[in-house]
Amino acid sequence: MCHHVHMPEERSTRHAHFNLNYHLVFTPKDRRRSFSGPSRDRLMEIFTATCTEREWKVLGMEVMPDHVHVFVSCPPKWAPSDIAKILKGVSARLLLQDFPALRRCGHLWTNAYYVGSAGKISADVIQRYIANQRKHQVDDDDV
Repeated sequence: MCHHVHMPEERSTRHAHFNLNYHLVFTPKDRRRSFSGPSRDRLMEIFTATCTEREWKVLGMEVMPDHVHVFVSCPPKWAPSDIAKILKGVSARLLLQDFPALRRCGHLWTNAYYVGSAGKISADVIQRYIANQRKHQVDDDDV
């Protein structure tokens, strides 16, 4: 089941009204199956705290063993590349401190990432996709 599920909505800062939602996908170096149990839980905590500190709203999140989906609403002053860089950088630093075994190749994440933008209509499609990721992974593991 998806960690968070919130519908995107128009938000405001002092200078802007916005509805900017980004679907980000990150993969660990060499597509290792790095995230399960305590490391999965800790990664979700780190992403949630990192977003909260910056007033980014997590609309959906799923951590799979070999990739991560984060669906986040951010004010327009944040470029998607900066959001990805911050989430990957903070999580790598903290996760590698807490789980030294993840250090196998020195870096936690690949340099690449996926980002897609979503308005109100496509947001529920993304949320359903993220929510279904864990279900499909469990089904695949049972085969």
